[in-house]
Amino acid sequence: MTNRKILISSESVTEGHPDKMCDIISDSLLDEALRQDKYSRVAIETSTKNGGVMVFGEMTTKGYIDIPRIVRDAIKDIGYTEASFGIEWETCSVWVQITAQSPDISQGVSEGEGLHKKQGAGDQGMMYGYACNETKELMPLPIILAHKLTKKLSDSRKNGVINYLRPDGKSQVSIEYGKNGKPLRADTIVVSTQHEGAISHERIKKDVIEQIIKPVCKDWVDKNTIFHVNPTGAFVRGGPYADAGLTGRKIIVDTYGGVGRHGGGAFSGKDPTKVDRSAAYASRYIAKNIVAAGIADKCEIQLAYAIGVSEPVSVNIDCFGTNKISIEKIQDLVNEFFPLTPHEIINHLNLRRPIFKKTASYGHFGRNDPDFTWEKIDKADLIKKEAGLNK
Repeated sequence: MTNRKILISSESVTEGHPDKMCDIISDSLLDEALRQDKYSRVAIETSTKNGGVMVFGEMTTKGYIDIPRIVRDAIKDIGYTEASFGIEWETCSVWVQITAQSPDISQGVSEGEGLHKKQGAGDQGMMYGYACNETKELMPLPIILAHKLTKKLSDSRKNGVINYLRPDGKSQVSIEYGKNGKPLRADTIVVSTQHEGAISHERIKKDVIEQIIKPVCKDWVDKNTIFHVNPTGAFVRGGPYADAGLTGRKIIVDTYGGVGRHGGGAFSGKDPTKVDRSAAYASRYIAKNIVAAGIADKCEIQLAYAIGVSEPVSVNIDCFGTNKISIEKIQDLVNEFFPLTPHEIINHLNLRRPIFKKTASYGHFGRNDPDFTWEKIDKADLIKKEAGLNK
């Protein structure tokens, strides 16, 4: 018999982290394309280092996208308003390398075209959705707390509560779980934040613990919780000056913090014909409704697609032994009541809208926002009734 602690850790980053900055820029460009033409095809990557930003990829749209302006506005909104912060929105260089979508891909995702005629997936791949009942958001506790820490860090900077903070920052939360799989306490909390150079480490640590960590994590902190605040001792140089950024390098931050699996495809900069994004949202929608219905305490859905083919090539469900009815019955409910083809997913979740910039930071899941249609639990009562659990 062992008394080993069961610890699960998840991290989050602020919108000023170089990788997140690139996600935000990519989704800002996507939103502008969808705002002008809801059928825009977009697959945009962004990279940044020092005072430069490169935007590259594919875009087919009827609109006119002023790319440098949108890039600069996104950088300004994040808070990079002085070169000393790591980049400056007005003077940074913006290099653009964008071409139209490949016609071979286009015919596979256009209704009535291609080999199979129906709107197919924009690429092959597998996507995962996950939900569990350990938080009201039906998300794993470590990633929810990590996101709330970085969001509060950013809010405290923007509203001047801690006026020496700068845009770049990170958090990490390690939660101790009991043998029943339920969270018990916060074991270790890490917050690293960029700051003005003249501020002492002692002041930063005190302010972050009292104004950021304790308000967010108060229900989980005890006398033995370990706090690490700027554990190198200083974090003055940040943003693209300190570290290169690239779209899609924070996919575990974007999803379930390492608790649920990830198929590998990034979300940001991709229009909803790309199943990397839309099917990941659909699989979260399915998993969340299954857990909300009480059919299982945990649920993970895998969807897999072939490029140009509308129906998924596989649907796999894993409830980790917590299911109240058979997996076969759950599979039948999923097939009957949930959207699974790209066309059905896009229409059911209403994804041809300029809503994606705000998904790019603080997680794509577990958010209470009406635009996050994949977070609705509107199928829960129906599938609970069909499963026979409300008798």
